Amino acid sequence: MNINYELLQFFVYKKIIKKAEADEVLVECEKLNMTADEYLVAKEYCTQVTALDALAEFYCMPCVEMDMLDIDRSLVEKFSYEFLKKNKVVPVVIDEKTGVLLVATSKPVDCNALSSLALAFPCRLDFVLVPSVQVDRYIDSIVAVISTSAALNDLNQEKDDRLAADSKSQVQQVISFKEEDVINNPAVRLVDSVIKEAIPYRASDIHIEPFEKVVRVRYRIDGTLQQRAEFPIESYPAICARLKIMAGMNIAERRQPQDGRINLIVGGKEFDFRVSSLPTVYGEKFVIRILDKTSFHFTRADLGFAESSNAIIDKILARPHGIVLLTGPTGSGKSTTLYAFLKEINTPSVNIVTVEDPVEYTLNGVNQTQINNKANMTFAGALRSILRQDPDIIMIGEIRDEETAQIAVRAAITGHLVFSTLHTNDAPGAITRLEDMGVEDYLVSDALVAVIAQRLVKRLCPACKKKGKTTEKEMEILGITEPVNVYRPRGCQFCNNTGYKGRIAVHEIMYLNEELKSAIVNGKNIDVLREIARKNGMIPLWETCRGYVFNGITSIQELMTLDVT
Repeated sequence: MNINYELLQFFVYKKIIKKAEADEVLVECEKLNMTADEYLVAKEYCTQVTALDALAEFYCMPCVEMDMLDIDRSLVEKFSYEFLKKNKVVPVVIDEKTGVLLVATSKPVDCNALSSLALAFPCRLDFVLVPSVQVDRYIDSIVAVISTSAALNDLNQEKDDRLAADSKSQVQQVISFKEEDVINNPAVRLVDSVIKEAIPYRASDIHIEPFEKVVRVRYRIDGTLQQRAEFPIESYPAICARLKIMAGMNIAERRQPQDGRINLIVGGKEFDFRVSSLPTVYGEKFVIRILDKTSFHFTRADLGFAESSNAIIDKILARPHGIVLLTGPTGSGKSTTLYAFLKEINTPSVNIVTVEDPVEYTLNGVNQTQINNKANMTFAGALRSILRQDPDIIMIGEIRDEETAQIAVRAAITGHLVFSTLHTNDAPGAITRLEDMGVEDYLVSDALVAVIAQRLVKRLCPACKKKGKTTEKEMEILGITEPVNVYRPRGCQFCNNTGYKGRIAVHEIMYLNEELKSAIVNGKNIDVLREIARKNGMIPLWETCRGYVFNGITSIQELMTLDVT
């Protein structure tokens, strides 16, 4: 039996692919030595979740997220991590009453792997289906934690040895680090482990911070910093040297901030790490931004756009010219939303050119340019050159100054569709910000198509969120008079005891109609503009997030983090 053929026929039945595509996909699967579900996910016929649901029905097996399983590590350690990762199988737990072993797998028909499990555990096996990428992430996290722990132990031993040597000699030595010494140092192995461990933890940033006696490592996960490790300050010169060597920074320079980048392949995927150093009292602090430039698969639904917003977004993206702005604080996902829009409208019939700082994701078919201030390649300078490249659509990473604002607006009124970002609290605030930058109100009115304000709030963990009636204080916050059921964070293994898992965007969409354009030209203040926008259908950020609270998506605590009214 050709399992790929059977799977593809089932995916046709589930209307994931068309019947005419099945034969071509089958040939490609055999050529690339991939399973049908892996190929369909890779080619974006479906998402990992859609494929998992279909596979569970095909194999008549329950499916679950890997992180929701309470895995017995002693069972996992009976096998090599290479075996588990290659065969996409993880023993989970043995039921004490029945003696049945629960096994997580993403290859239910791999007889060799299942036979190996049966030999190691002579008992009945029950299986649960999990995404293969989550098996990889779980194994990678174990390996990274073991590597980090080993490096930490070596560091502590090295510190003890150095103290013993110093107490005998009573001679203070000046240690000079060569590159080959740094690479073989335990501190270097620790740096490598800390960087690679951040990937399975879904961290967006790594903070390495020196203090008087220790160096602290923290990961930013779902927008919140979480402490990962501490190690002795004595090892920090080697850590600094290693990071600077990897990032192509000047090892001898300790007084000036520096920027660098590291390209690494982790788990078979290429990652771009942007490194920034800052001199502090006890040494240089490093922040490492993690960018996976090859895995942009977001859609509007993934980003949190409601069905009611899609009609407005369709109208915005269909415009032939004008400027569309996304606003919000740093780290609110503005660039991600812009990438999703560009991906949606990217066709062979249009020329899309971007200028970014930095290029966070690469999009096939899109001409992406990165600014370089050292080479005098600024947003404004790059934008002038782009206008000579016959663009249909232009994406500007950020409007930072008057010159960039003027060029962007003029490009919009001369037949180009322009996307960009601004830092404002809400959508109407973008209008006054452009005017403050020196753009005349009549040009703003003529060029501006829409402004989308965005924030990110944490999603409640689906495994442990707790349902309960609102208190009087919560009813006051929500603006209701009768108690209703809402969900609150609790904390479990699935969410690392935070009560939250992932984030979702909150949007405020202001589409400019004739009434708003007239108000802008007549110099109306921001409060009047905001009122007109609400009257014409704009749902404020607060109201959108309030709806998420009632629907059990986020908590009242997250609603309160929005700095808007």
